[in-house]
Amino acid sequence: MPYATINGLDLYYESHGSGPAVVFAHGRGGNHLNWWRQIPVFAREYRCITFDHREFGLSRNPPDARGKSAYVEDLAGLLDHLKIESTCLVGQSMGGWACLNFALQFPARSKALVLANTTGGIGDASVVDVLIEHGDPGAQRISGKGFDESNPELAFLLAQFRTLNDALNPPLRESRASFMTSREGPKAAELAGLSVPTLLIGATGDVLFPPAVMQACAKLIPGARLKLFEGAGHFVHYELPGEFNETVASFLKEHSS
Repeated sequence: MPYATINGLDLYYESHGSGPAVVFAHGRGGNHLNWWRQIPVFAREYRCITFDHREFGLSRNPPDARGKSAYVEDLAGLLDHLKIESTCLVGQSMGGWACLNFALQFPARSKALVLANTTGGIGDASVVDVLIEHGDPGAQRISGKGFDESNPELAFLLAQFRTLNDALNPPLRESRASFMTSREGPKAAELAGLSVPTLLIGATGDVLFPPAVMQACAKLIPGARLKLFEGAGHFVHYELPGEFNETVASFLKEHSS
C-alpha cells in the first residue's frame, strides 16, 4: 500500500493516470474511496491524487491531536513527497477545509480550486451566520430527496462507506455542528486576496450547506463561479456524477495547463 511518511504520520494515498495533477480531498463521512465515480473519468487526462486525511481511512494516526489544523501541512508534504510542484484542488465537504486553506497559503502551487458542497471552513460572520440560520447540521439524511429510493444500490454503498469509516477511524473530536460553524477559518479580508480561480458547487437539496450558504461564500471569493445543481443533496459528486464531472472537467480544462 502507498504511504507517505510526512508531518508525523503515515498518510495513505493513491495516484492514478498521468498529466496535470488534480488532488481530490474527501469529506468527513468518507475516505479516498468516495471518489470512485470521478477517478476513472479524470485519470484519462490527469494525474489524480486521492488520500485519506489524518484520522480517516487507512492513514495511520499520529499521537498528536492536531486534526484539521494539520490538513494543509499534510497536503503540502504529500505533494512534496510526490514531487508535484502545482496542482488543481477538488475538495468535497470537509475536504474543502484542506483545499481552500492550501490555496490561501500556497497560491503559486494551486492552479484551480473546486469547493463542492462546502464552505471550506470560512469563518467570516457573513457565511457562518447564514449557515447557522439555514443549515441543518443534525440532519440524519443528507442525500437529495428521493435519491435513496431511486438508487437503492448506491445508497447502500454510501452507507457501507460510512460503516467502514466508523470501523477504521477513531472517534471524531467535535460534533458536525461545531465543525461546520467554527469561526476560526478565513475571514473576508484574507479571502479578498485569493487569486486562485475558484468554482463552488452546491445543490438545492443540500441541508448541510444550502444554496444561501454557498452564495454567501461566492461573494467573498474574487471571481468565484457558483454552480447549483437542482434536486441533489450533499453529495453532488456521487448523486449526479455525470453532471459533476462535466462541470469540473470544463473548469479544470481552463486552468490546468
